[in-house]
Amino acid sequence: MTAFETSTAEAGRDFIRDIVQADLDAGRHQTVVTRFPPEPNGYLHIGHAKSICLNFGIAQEFGGRCHLRFDDTNPTKEEQEYIDAIKRDVHWLGFDWGEHLFHASDYFEQLYAWAEQLIRAGKAYVDDLSPDQMRLSRGTLTEPGTDSPFRGRSVEDNLDLFRRMRAGEFPNGARVLRAKIDMAAGNINLRDPVLYRILHAVHPRTGTAWCIYPSYDFAHGQSDAIEGITHSICTLEFEDHRPLYDWFIDNLPVPSKPRQYEFARLNLTYTVLSKRVLTTLVREGHVKGWDDPRMPTLAGLARRGVPAEALREFVRRIGVAKANSTVDVAMFDFAVREVLNAKAERRMAVLKPLKIVIENYPEGQSETFEAVNHPDDASAGTRTLQFGRELYVERDDFMETPSKGFYRLSPGKEVRLRYAYLVTCREAIKDASGEVVELRCTYDPASKGGNAPDGRKVKATLHWVNAADAVEAEVRLYNPLFSTAEPNPANFAADLNPDSLEIIADARLEPSLAEGGVEPVQFERLGYFTRDKDSTPARPVFNRTIGLRDTWAKVSGA
Repeated sequence: MTAFETSTAEAGRDFIRDIVQADLDAGRHQTVVTRFPPEPNGYLHIGHAKSICLNFGIAQEFGGRCHLRFDDTNPTKEEQEYIDAIKRDVHWLGFDWGEHLFHASDYFEQLYAWAEQLIRAGKAYVDDLSPDQMRLSRGTLTEPGTDSPFRGRSVEDNLDLFRRMRAGEFPNGARVLRAKIDMAAGNINLRDPVLYRILHAVHPRTGTAWCIYPSYDFAHGQSDAIEGITHSICTLEFEDHRPLYDWFIDNLPVPSKPRQYEFARLNLTYTVLSKRVLTTLVREGHVKGWDDPRMPTLAGLARRGVPAEALREFVRRIGVAKANSTVDVAMFDFAVREVLNAKAERRMAVLKPLKIVIENYPEGQSETFEAVNHPDDASAGTRTLQFGRELYVERDDFMETPSKGFYRLSPGKEVRLRYAYLVTCREAIKDASGEVVELRCTYDPASKGGNAPDGRKVKATLHWVNAADAVEAEVRLYNPLFSTAEPNPANFAADLNPDSLEIIADARLEPSLAEGGVEPVQFERLGYFTRDKDSTPARPVFNRTIGLRDTWAKVSGA
């Protein structure tokens, strides 16, 4: 077992799974039922992946089921696009809810009936305070709140006003329905929280049938209870809401008694997971959509070529904790490389081409060499590469005046062309501006396959493509979207990395990459790449998923 596999196995033992096991052992539940309850107001991001893997993973491990439930209680921010994207992303990550797809809007009628029941029990009232007045009356962490002047309304008045709210008599913000709990409670969430607010907006599923909508706190726990959720697993920001969750469960005739448990959310260096920030990035054009490969959204990660398997492994490795912390993005990168190294076939591509002409190679002649598709997987087979007089190598593999430790091409220096021959650079041809545009080289015919018969050693092996049949392509090199390890969400634009994307318009690829079928792929010596959706048969487009090693940490550190 590798160190990665060991840490992954250890991460599978966590306090939430211990709770689930204890509940089953004690007979408190016969079947484990969890849920993943996203709000359809944006795309899922890598932080959601942790919750998805935890909720669906626990259901699978304990022979239960996990529901996908959309918390669609705010029609002003929800769109069908987001609903479709969330379904797509959960499936991409490797999970399926089967027939257990639900929406909070499925329960609007029942939630309304329960709200009226709270009114009749004297535990809810209609409040006319403005949002600002209500905020001031709630008090602070050290000072109790003050009762609303409308808190003493009669049951009859409250029922009348609430029904008129539903009928659409009042404008947005005119009134709300609040629970009547305790304005002096130490937990501010218990200081008469809002249950319903007026929103005249078209809902993606219910249209204009409703103009009042339940708050998240009111809808969430009761939806759990309706569905028979046994373990309502949330991130730590909901810990202070748990007493309110329990208050509703205890004060309503719900069909089951779910319990809420909290775990630490995922935070990554060089990453912002605030949905507000991600939405702003898209709307202000800092990125090219929710699936921009620089985005931490699942759609963006998938488009960049991150395997879902790697994301699941990463989540397992970091484990489930009770305290918030920030994970070094290098841990995520390690998981991605680990998976891609095992599955990606190798190909040769030259991103910044520099032509070399082998002067002693016969004009008009070519030959083929056999190249392995994967050095550690013989079943991946081989492919043939054409070799001729004119080739392309990386511009970075030539230095006219080499620095110490540079063993690649320079005048008089010999290198190995992978699978082919040893070649020696003789001359650099420059244009009028002094830029090197071509190298004149010679090859050793006796070194076929890359080894010299006299046993001489060369220190550098270069990748190359044959100029005659090379495929021209666009390659997009992605780096972190933010230039600092801890971006400031309040002023994120100041931390944006100006070098997060480099587009190479004239890369050259070996012919086997002209069409699909070999993604993900490792461009030898360069990194792992995947074909982008912008590709066409005439012009492939490849995205760099990740480099072969963590060069960004060195660059950003410098």
